[in-house]
Amino acid sequence: MLTEVQLTALLADLEADNVERTQSTTDTAKFCQAVCAFANDLPGRQQPGYLLIGVDDQGNLAGIQVTDELLRNLGGIRADGNVLPTPAIHVEKFSLAGGEVAVVEVLPSDLPPVIYKGRCWIRVGPRKAVASPQEEKILTERRQALARSFDALPCSGAGLDELDAMLFEGYRRSAVNAETIQENQRSLEEQLAALRFYSPKRSCPTFAGILLFGRNPRFFLPGAYIQYLQLPATELTDTPVDQAEISGDLVSVLRELHARSRLSIHTVLQSSDDFQERLVPDYPEVALREFLTNAVLHRNYESNAPIRFYAFSDRIEIQSPGGLHGEASPENFPRQNSYRNPILAEALKTLGYVNRFGYGVQRAQRMLKENGNPEPEFVFDPHAVLVKVYRRQS
Repeated sequence: MLTEVQLTALLADLEADNVERTQSTTDTAKFCQAVCAFANDLPGRQQPGYLLIGVDDQGNLAGIQVTDELLRNLGGIRADGNVLPTPAIHVEKFSLAGGEVAVVEVLPSDLPPVIYKGRCWIRVGPRKAVASPQEEKILTERRQALARSFDALPCSGAGLDELDAMLFEGYRRSAVNAETIQENQRSLEEQLAALRFYSPKRSCPTFAGILLFGRNPRFFLPGAYIQYLQLPATELTDTPVDQAEISGDLVSVLRELHARSRLSIHTVLQSSDDFQERLVPDYPEVALREFLTNAVLHRNYESNAPIRFYAFSDRIEIQSPGGLHGEASPENFPRQNSYRNPILAEALKTLGYVNRFGYGVQRAQRMLKENGNPEPEFVFDPHAVLVKVYRRQS
């Protein structure tokens, strides 16, 4: 992060193209556009960009008060899912002689182009602008060299005909600004590449494209399915009442998973002290959805093992291949998270399966507690994460 001396120098350098100044403390759209533009780093300098809040265009302090609420709102840009893929930012408050300044430091993205509400913003000298198709292409080609996540890698051997164009069209209408779609003259390959689902260099879909829109993802990723068992009692050795292998594009998989999770939920009529009656589920549906979506999003798709979804009489177990990723550890879980599949995370946010990044497990824990369920149990090993959700006792 900047030192006070470096910040003072940036305030005086009116020609710097890695600085955005604003006096507003409430223009969230402007903040997000600036973060998006700096994350895209079109010049390719691999240097941070800085959004300075409380500074006018001449570098003078505006005399604002940097509140805790403002800092929380700025930090929320990382998690609210409007700027995708999730930007790497750092927020800090500086108290200078002439007033306070909120500084947002934005690191260049490894997965450009970065999009804010369907538009790709870039820096053009000291100002920001919407990227042209050629500029987006530059960012797309750069991503191929920077890609570090499995879902961004090209799926060699797959062709464009492996993707369902209708599935992509439905996604595109959610992900891309309507005006941009209307003006779009690009080929299907270029449209897929701009959203990180196609590798122009290798002329094939990425693994994210195969998982989201593939006609048969398991052909390329044998472990990309869910093994479902419904058991009559508490032991895995019991004969299953129902079983299935759930596979296909991720949206179809999630729909079937959520439908099957509802089959595990029963409700009872409960009377309260004030003689009111209410229906209480033995599992809160949204909590199960969160855990299942989390398993699909964070699993290691290089593994040939499936996700396991086992419904016992007293609990539900969901096991996802791949241990905790990145900065996440058993000690800081679920407060700290790191995305093994950032492109899939962006897509599930766009499609409405993720509300906000980094809060799904904590939200599920809260719902279980409010419903009267026991605390869920998490079991971590280097190759898998297992969550046990226990039925509410009447």
